[in-house]
Amino acid sequence: MTTTVVAPVAPTDTARGAEVPPRRRVAAWVGLVPFGAYVVLFLAIPAVLAIASGFFDGDGAFTFANFSAYTNPTILQNFFASIWISALTAVLGAIGGALICFALLGTRPERMLRSTVDSASSVLAQFGGVMLAFAFIATIGAQGVLTKWLVSLGFTTNIFNNFNGGGPLLYQIPGLVIPYLYFQIPLMVLSFMPAMEGLKSTWAEANATLGGTRLTYWTRIGVPILAPAFFGSLILLFANAFSSYATAAALISQGGIIPLAIRQQLTSETIVGVANVAGVLALGMVVVMIVLMTAYSALQRRASRWRR
Repeated sequence: MTTTVVAPVAPTDTARGAEVPPRRRVAAWVGLVPFGAYVVLFLAIPAVLAIASGFFDGDGAFTFANFSAYTNPTILQNFFASIWISALTAVLGAIGGALICFALLGTRPERMLRSTVDSASSVLAQFGGVMLAFAFIATIGAQGVLTKWLVSLGFTTNIFNNFNGGGPLLYQIPGLVIPYLYFQIPLMVLSFMPAMEGLKSTWAEANATLGGTRLTYWTRIGVPILAPAFFGSLILLFANAFSSYATAAALISQGGIIPLAIRQQLTSETIVGVANVAGVLALGMVVVMIVLMTAYSALQRRASRWRR
């Protein structure tokens, strides 16, 4: 007599999902209510109101005439300045952060060096606003420590107290590159390090077994695998700089980049005959951010295939 042994069948995702009590599922959704309320009240509603204001004139009538603000040379210059400073700090931050990640590959995650860098990156990536502006004012401002030290050495006129004949570098649009890099590089470390850690040692061993060199490994294996994650992080850094406001507002009194131009339009109308310019500019920023986040999401999905 032959006995047939039937192997137990692992429960499917559907079966596991059916085992979850209805009360627990309801409790999970209830737990999202505070977060959802916060997003709606403080993010969604203000964003919709700000963008919608650009479609109405001073009397409250619907119009597209406000978009003529984009023909103003000052507005176009502000957009160009925002784009180039965001692109420059994103590229420099991505390169600097990637080099730090590469150096950390030789360290163990549980050791003090890795933990210190991870903790510092988490803090510095969120350090901005007035505190960051004050730190750089005290360092490279007109009366900053480094500026006064250079003057004492005989450099009475240096880039920190007179850049391109326009005064201290820190209070001009190009000077924003320095404080922006302060939080761009740590953000790159946080976003790109998981991709670097996803490189498997077996890939390097297979490359060496087939006669490949270290250069071959990076050009044919490492770089192609890391490229989606790198460019995704690059887009994230661009979006981070493009939307930054508090640090620039603490350093520059007038417009120059789009976030400051929106503030200027809210406090004093500078384009005669065009209403609600701030809403029009906010719509332009939202469009740019949607494009960036769509590209970032696509790259992240592609990069996640190598982390499984």
